[in-house]
Amino acid sequence: MPPITPAKRESSDHMETKQTALPSNFALAFALCASLVCTTNALASEDAGKKKADEVCAACHGPGGNKPITPETPRLAGQQYDYLVQALNDYRMGVRNNAVMSAMAKPLTKKEIGELAGYFSRQQGLTTKR
Repeated sequence: MPPITPAKRESSDHMETKQTALPSNFALAFALCASLVCTTNALASEDAGKKKADEVCAACHGPGGNKPITPETPRLAGQQYDYLVQALNDYRMGVRNNAVMSAMAKPLTKKEIGELAGYFSRQQGLTTKR
């Protein structure tokens, strides 16, 4: 067997680099695809939350949850996600008692509650001047 010359060694090292690059390229491609799927799911969820909010919630809470029709109706825009989920679940289960909100929340699924809470929590709420 002939000895390995520097030229052949470089070639051998280059092949080794190519072989190790394949798994990292695959991992990168996989990560990019996964992020696109997550982004697509998030956008679909946001669209579903906005659609439900526009169809049902806007009648009392206004467009984007930002213009309630009465002073007693809360502004939903900018509220914390967890608070909105808890409030809707409480209305749904009868823990909080309001005839209108209980009737609205009762048919909502867990997924719809999450979509609505996500949508309203991303809206611009009230700001204070300093």
